Amino acid sequence: MWTDYHSKFHQNLKNRLLLPKNTKILIAVSGGQDSLSLAKLSLDLQEKWSWNLAIAHFDHSWALDEGLGSHVEKIAKNWGIEFYLVKATEKILETEADARKYRYEGLMDIATKYQFNYLITGHTLSDRAETFIYNLIRGAGMEGLSALNWTRKLTDNLTLVRPLLNFTRGDTLAFCQKLQLPIWEDKYNDNKKFARNRIRLDLIPYLKKEFNPQIEQHLTQTVEILRADVEFLTQEAEKLLNLAISEDKNSLKRSILKEKPLSLQRRVIKAFLAQNLKTMPNFEQIEQIVRLIDAPNRSRTSSLNQGMFAQVEGDLIRINCL
Repeated sequence: MWTDYHSKFHQNLKNRLLLPKNTKILIAVSGGQDSLSLAKLSLDLQEKWSWNLAIAHFDHSWALDEGLGSHVEKIAKNWGIEFYLVKATEKILETEADARKYRYEGLMDIATKYQFNYLITGHTLSDRAETFIYNLIRGAGMEGLSALNWTRKLTDNLTLVRPLLNFTRGDTLAFCQKLQLPIWEDKYNDNKKFARNRIRLDLIPYLKKEFNPQIEQHLTQTVEILRADVEFLTQEAEKLLNLAISEDKNSLKRSILKEKPLSLQRRVIKAFLAQNLKTMPNFEQIEQIVRLIDAPNRSRTSSLNQGMFAQVEGDLIRINCL
């Protein structure tokens, strides 16, 4: 059965050049409506694109997920698609961060071992809007607010692709219902101890009702705009860093940065600190260095990390140790 959703998916592939012909694609399937829609759409377009498809499922070994791996395996068998089950080898805390970390590691291991070119996931427009709000609340910068891009390079030979980023969760539910796909009702999705669930179940419905029924679509438009800006600024900051950084990588030339826009100064300093500190720099650490660009000689920051500090030495901002 060919639907409007098939046409939309096919158009995404052509317009965005997401998944080339004659490639090996591993589909991450959780059993929910989004990943089931992705798997069925990919299977139905397989012949057109000459793909080699397989399904992979990550088993977190959580109590409420009992039987889920077998459920997804049965679907793959019924569709005649090769199936890989990845089981957690250690206890995974029931948190969003831990689940995501171990899930991606397990799926990447399978994709690498069997030489897949692409790993694809069922993230939707709705996920993108929720991620924007989640990261906004956490105080993220442009990179965080523009997260969940269409593609992301995982290794030299493996690319993560999210082909459903202009599908809403309503679209994937309607597609599954139309084709009578066996959705697994994930009980963890109703647990409001997870911040993302509260955003999905409480905050977005409230925003839709009280402020803007199209809030998800409008937020994702903002994400697309921010993503293009981030890509441009990242390229410019990289060029500027190469001009300003010393050969030993532990100092920056103030004269190179002085007349540049604050946005570029911050990005250069963030990249510079990331090379010199053992952890990613926070906003206050970056701002301390920014203030040194126009500061008097011998001015210095407070401790940045494990006894390290930055100090003005003539035209240089140098990282030193106590």
